Amino acid sequence: MSAASGPVSSSDSAPASAFPYKLVATDLDGTLLREDHEVSARTRAALAAATETGAAHIIVTGRAVPWTRGILDDLGYDGLAVCGQGAQVYHAGEHRLLTSVTLDRQVAVLALSKIEAEVGPLALAASRDGLDGDVLIGPGYRVHDGPLPAVFLDDPAEMWTAPINKVYIQHPRLSDDELAGVAQETVGNMVAVVMAGPGVVEILPLGLSKATGLSLAARRLGVTAADTIAFGDMPNDIPMFGWARHGVAMANAHEALKAVADEVTASNDDDGIAVVLEKLLQQG
Repeated sequence: MSAASGPVSSSDSAPASAFPYKLVATDLDGTLLREDHEVSARTRAALAAATETGAAHIIVTGRAVPWTRGILDDLGYDGLAVCGQGAQVYHAGEHRLLTSVTLDRQVAVLALSKIEAEVGPLALAASRDGLDGDVLIGPGYRVHDGPLPAVFLDDPAEMWTAPINKVYIQHPRLSDDELAGVAQETVGNMVAVVMAGPGVVEILPLGLSKATGLSLAARRLGVTAADTIAFGDMPNDIPMFGWARHGVAMANAHEALKAVADEVTASNDDDGIAVVLEKLLQQG
């Protein structure tokens, strides 16, 4: 997956100014990436201009490291990234996992059984822990078209043979919002439940969110929530917006995120991140 252009040089970007934030946190899919899975030259330039003022840029994504690493390499991104809905803090420049949180498999199995008692059988997938952890796809789980690697299982029991950081769930009839709502109501005291995108409802360790992972990464950089502007598009970004000083939803964002955002910008395909950053840089 390649970026739209090479790294932006200082001569290509806006002049440095008194930018009001020390940290710019951006979701990846539906936010930083356009629908063609690339980052526009305009957005690259705006981020480069912000970082020239001394601000840091951190990508905060629901994707685990193995599904994020190639994109970061193609972008020439060498800073910290928060992956796996906050489970992993990854140093892209060093290709090193700094922190990792796993989901208790016994708790996950019990939570899934309780959800299935309410709604019937689920289709499952799981993300194994680690830099090279496979994404395991169980029978009946619908995978989005694209280049992301996955291992298809004939025996669902194989899903539980090694540490995992999340379980993906799908239902044959319920919508994503309906499934997430039932799961939250049924097992929200045992695990975290998030809707991260179309067809992507996830079961995570209790208390884990993008906010917890971002706070760990920010601490490493010596910045705080009050220093942070965050961009996102899905309900899994709600905790990050609650943590950051200013939350910006994309025009294409889920209505639940727009409802808690401080601001709504243009869509990911219309350079929504750049629109906001350019305005802030001009005001400085």
